Amino acid sequence: MHEIQILTPDGQTRKVPLHKDALTLGRSSAADLCYADDAGLSRHHLAIELKNGEWAVRDLGSKNGTLLNGIRITEPAALKLGDRITAGHLILLYDHTNDNATRAVVFVESEIGKTGASTVITDFENVIHGNQDADAVAGSAHVNALIRAGNELAGERPLPELFNLILELSISAVSAERGVLMTIEDGNLVVRANQGDGFRISKVVRDRVIDEHVSVLVRNTELDDAFRERRSIVEQNIRTLMAVPLQTREQIIGLIYVDSPSLIREFTKEDLSLLTVMANVAAIRIEHSRLAEIEQARKVLEHDLEQAAEIQRQYLPAVAPCVFGLDLAGHNAACHTVGGDYYDFFPYEHGRVAMVLGDVSGKGMPASLMMMGLQARVQVLIDEPASLARTITNLNRTTCKHCPDNKFISFFACIVDGPTGDVSYANAGHNPPLLVRGDGHYDLLEGGGPPLGIMQAMEFQQYPEKLETGDLLVVYSDGVTEAENVAGDQFEMDRLGAVLAAHRTKPAPAIVEAVTRALAEWTAGTAQGDDITLMIARRQ
Repeated sequence: MHEIQILTPDGQTRKVPLHKDALTLGRSSAADLCYADDAGLSRHHLAIELKNGEWAVRDLGSKNGTLLNGIRITEPAALKLGDRITAGHLILLYDHTNDNATRAVVFVESEIGKTGASTVITDFENVIHGNQDADAVAGSAHVNALIRAGNELAGERPLPELFNLILELSISAVSAERGVLMTIEDGNLVVRANQGDGFRISKVVRDRVIDEHVSVLVRNTELDDAFRERRSIVEQNIRTLMAVPLQTREQIIGLIYVDSPSLIREFTKEDLSLLTVMANVAAIRIEHSRLAEIEQARKVLEHDLEQAAEIQRQYLPAVAPCVFGLDLAGHNAACHTVGGDYYDFFPYEHGRVAMVLGDVSGKGMPASLMMMGLQARVQVLIDEPASLARTITNLNRTTCKHCPDNKFISFFACIVDGPTGDVSYANAGHNPPLLVRGDGHYDLLEGGGPPLGIMQAMEFQQYPEKLETGDLLVVYSDGVTEAENVAGDQFEMDRLGAVLAAHRTKPAPAIVEAVTRALAEWTAGTAQGDDITLMIARRQ
């Protein structure tokens, strides 16, 4: 059976067997493989299909395209072993297994690998630093095998192809008749490449290789009482075998096992030393390939996130509008490359303006996608509403239809009349805005209901307020008051009120600058923990 291995930007690997004639991938929940949070994917991005007995990849008109081995495809393209497909932030590797490969190895109870007359135990340090096998790889044939391995492993290859190459080199180097390469995935040994099948490997051998970091050689099973009568050995007619760890400096990542059912030649100590060295080189190469793929995915993700951030910035107001009787300013600083806060101004005729601020629960790309969906719905509903309460009620109903169960949006909206100072506002679970009076004290606009996206039948209310000349209306996200210093203390409402009161006579942009400067001083030495958004309306 063929399969696709999917590598995500966080380094996770998912294996997907190709067990039906077509498999689709995209952000849509209707796709067979749904990656809803990957902004680089289209809703219906690509399909992997069986055509005339061969698997092929077809782009489904995606916005960002599908790459096959680095080349954008416009027509269905046949897949070959080890092909790399890039879609959004995902890397898909086309592998090939068969029913025998998935059952290639069975671990059996056995005494094999315990000290016996025909058993040799060594490790990489002994091979390199000198015991009786210190010169084990000095023979010309073994030197040539190492040189070939170095040359072959130097090039860049997809991991499935690399696994097969390492096993082929190992079998060839020691003249084995068959072999299997396994890596540790989530605590289990997984077959990555095999020549031959039906391997019945001693659990003792496996555990010694993995747990004790040693290499095991059984030169001739018929010469050792420890396993001469073992059924697994008799049934397979195994005469000589070796198992060595795939060992990097830090850890064991798998093992290579080889054996020979016939005894054309028995494996030697020199073969064991050679295979041990080759496995060490191969393990480092495997880790480098894995890290290279993760790094490439990370770079693609960073590039796409920067593009997403630039697009998102275009959805936020570049400057506040000019409205008669009001001095307006706004500010947004995302915690990550992209953020989940949204704010905007909507000027109407006769000196009236709507101010809105929403804060999506969570951070990063999922919050950013929800924020852009919120922005689109607000743009439709906020067009000089006759009733702000009705507008927020309708916004909540549409949000509930598109909001995941574990998400919600806090949202505040108000309409300010510049000439009269009249304010009407509605609040859906957002921080109560501050109304800073001309004498420096402040009130909170506390009326409101639950966040958007939770209660679809909720009927929101609107509340009246009044801005006198010199008063400030300050709308903010919780990233302002919950900003922490190195001691873990939050900025809190009183500090925000004090900064606003001290600068209340200044122009609105200068007041915003004063708040952001105070936040920077308060949080010096700590990472920004949440998106920071601030809106100010000062009545002139």
